[in-house]
Amino acid sequence: MSKSLFIYGFHSIQAQLDSNPQCILRVSVLDNRQDKRLSTLIKQLDQHGINVVKTSKQQLEKISNTQTHQGVVAEVLLPTLPNQDELIGYVSKLKHSSLILILDSIQDPRNLGACLRSANAAAVDCVVINKDGSAPINALVHKTSAGALNQLKIFQVTNLSRTIKALQKQNIWIVGLDGSTDQSLYQIDLATPTAIVMGAEGSGLRKLTKQSCDQLAIIPMQGNVESLNVSVATGIALFEASRQRQL
Repeated sequence: MSKSLFIYGFHSIQAQLDSNPQCILRVSVLDNRQDKRLSTLIKQLDQHGINVVKTSKQQLEKISNTQTHQGVVAEVLLPTLPNQDELIGYVSKLKHSSLILILDSIQDPRNLGACLRSANAAAVDCVVINKDGSAPINALVHKTSAGALNQLKIFQVTNLSRTIKALQKQNIWIVGLDGSTDQSLYQIDLATPTAIVMGAEGSGLRKLTKQSCDQLAIIPMQGNVESLNVSVATGIALFEASRQRQL
């Protein structure tokens, strides 16, 4: 069953309005705010027939859980994410060299949102997340993704290692980012159909996920830090794949 969530701030709501206005159930705006920016947004909402309700500051803060809302909060419908069978059906119909991002138990919603933002910017075909162990798709993910959440094909699966095996049967090469290997990411052919697997903050790839990968790779670093934030590493890996595909 589909559920709803509250998103807040002009940028998040505008991104939702530009991509999937039909998912906006209602918008609450600060009752004593009157300016051009809000008037422009309300006009757009009216054009789509979206209900706008004037609300007190106290009520907006309650709805947004005291997050910075800029005087505007929207309740949006979050469709149920498609599963593994739908993922394989989608991938099997792609006519080009697929690029897939698999996120293994990313638990920080900010990191999840940032990974989705990078995925959208790098033009991945889809993103796969695991149902248990990952951060839920919430308002913070929506905000951090800067609208990318609305532009991506996201699939949610119950067993990542099983999903990886199903993707391998579609001739997709599975590359896991892991600090225990000496194989440089930059020495791997990422122009062929590829799924890049990123592990959780701190712990990295889970054992079964790592064992299911065809190849492990590391992002070479020259400074004195041992690892990168998962969202930063995701951006580097995806844009390396994107760069190779443009050669």
